[in-house]
Amino acid sequence: MKTARIAFRLLIAFCMSQVAAMALAQQPAASTPPPDPTADPLVLSAGFLTAHPDLRYRLLGLGEMKEGKFEDAFRFFQRAAFYADKPSQGMVAEMLWNGQGVERDPSLAYAWMDLAAERGYAGFLGLRERYWKALTEDQRALALVQGQEVYAKYSDAAAQPRLAIVLRREQRRMTGSRTGFAGNVQIYVPGPGGFEQIDGSKFYDERYWDPKQYQAWHDSIWMKPRVGRVSIGEMEQIPEGEKPSSRVPATTPQTDAQEPTTPMRNEKGLGTREDD
Repeated sequence: MKTARIAFRLLIAFCMSQVAAMALAQQPAASTPPPDPTADPLVLSAGFLTAHPDLRYRLLGLGEMKEGKFEDAFRFFQRAAFYADKPSQGMVAEMLWNGQGVERDPSLAYAWMDLAAERGYAGFLGLRERYWKALTEDQRALALVQGQEVYAKYSDAAAQPRLAIVLRREQRRMTGSRTGFAGNVQIYVPGPGGFEQIDGSKFYDERYWDPKQYQAWHDSIWMKPRVGRVSIGEMEQIPEGEKPSSRVPATTPQTDAQEPTTPMRNEKGLGTREDD
């Protein structure tokens, strides 16, 4: 159980340090993290988070986690997972594994962590294998059945086309109505040691809008993640060349699956409402 708690803290820490965000145009002090972009309507109006629902809902999930609202956090991570966000899929798995904000379900937790490891990200592969070793034979059999339903709705084959639609649509919308606001913000993108600042003039860089380049950008961050001097993958080392593929049987992707609903902040950041 101690190992599980350590892995969970590492996963949360890395998700928080690696999430892409935007803040108002000012250089923060070295010890000051970027402002929460979901808390400022002016920043949200720039459209970056609206156009990247994977990052938006992951940020909201992490915000709810910090406030101890675990049930809401779980739902936000599921919604980010709907748009192929592997860190959020890993968070869903850990919350199911630990029974945090949701009833504990080791078999379903394995199915989600198997999904989070779909692209071969080292940290999630390590956690997946730790889960598998801890399951009973009956739990393993159930995990493979549950995994087919999870993969059908949330796998890259199902989720990446959804994200691509949003990226292309919002890129066209913002390119066609350039307001100049992007030049007045700073964009914070993830790096191994925390946030890396780039000029707002690079708001329209193709790496953030072209679906293939966008995934490659994520891959460059998550393939071998580290938190400070501790690698999440160290929780369960897997020798090079011995990274097993998914144990879940192949299933038909449901690209038209219904998007999960979440409690959303209103425009002024006061209270919540049910988003449908």
